[in-house]
Amino acid sequence: MNDKIIWYRTFYDSTEAHIIRAKLEDSGFHCFLADENISTIQPLYNQAVGGVKLMVFERDIPQIELLLSEENNEAGIAAEYKIDSAKNESDKCCEKCGSANVGFGPPTKGAYSWVVTLISIALSIFPFRLRRCYHCFDCGHEFH
Repeated sequence: MNDKIIWYRTFYDSTEAHIIRAKLEDSGFHCFLADENISTIQPLYNQAVGGVKLMVFERDIPQIELLLSEENNEAGIAAEYKIDSAKNESDKCCEKCGSANVGFGPPTKGAYSWVVTLISIALSIFPFRLRRCYHCFDCGHEFH
């Protein structure tokens, strides 16, 4: 048997990584998470280290893929319902390119006006109010 430990999957959300690890361990597979501590303690370094890595034995990969595909099929109806309800809640598309790959959150550019910047410098405080907007992950356009 081949006892080589390999990098099976990467997660940028440590919670999702723990859920998959727990499913595998409950099914009898030996696995562990690498780079989890730095990704959870300092989330800004998450992409620099490549996310949280799920490490498994190479010999277990066919059984792991089978297990995860079966669970995905069982959860398929719930996932379809969740996707449909999310689309009904917000049918936002990018104004610039028409992509549906958008997210809602803090802006990446132009977060503060010059008035807020001047007041925060004068008072030596960090601006506490951020506007939130939609961000297109395909073209980078931000809109309300």
